[in-house]
Amino acid sequence: MSGGQTGADRAALDVAIRHGVPHGGWCPSDRRAEDGPIDARYLLTPTPNVTYAQRTEWNVRDSDGTVVFTLALHATGGSRYTLQVAQDLGRPVLHVSRAAAVSATLVRQFITARALRRLNIAGSRESVEPGIYAWVELLLEEALFAKGDGTRQAGR
Repeated sequence: MSGGQTGADRAALDVAIRHGVPHGGWCPSDRRAEDGPIDARYLLTPTPNVTYAQRTEWNVRDSDGTVVFTLALHATGGSRYTLQVAQDLGRPVLHVSRAAAVSATLVRQFITARALRRLNIAGSRESVEPGIYAWVELLLEEALFAKGDGTRQAGR
């Protein structure tokens, strides 16, 4: 699941599509993202509201757990809001920061230890943290689809 914004959200959707994994999630009613309307190839359901907040809340609510990706050590903006919503709802959440040199193994362990079937991926948009898309794409490939043990540091 993802909200379809540029950056972390879009990387997760593209990895899922590339591997034939069912994907979805909620997006604002106007399907907006910072780069314009979200492409129809992303199978997202518009919320009744145009706000990003409703999309964020519903994606956290409807998933089994959430991983929030940021390049910086501390989450800001929508990423911080996503972490707060997950905590408020008592949902499993993991903040993955490139600055903390998190490995793909940690992401894999978070998912498998909780037997997460509907994973919500959120995080920084590309304009806020340029390069987040490429890093999240690589880390998710390693965490979910690597044939090895996934201990290589993603994005490093």
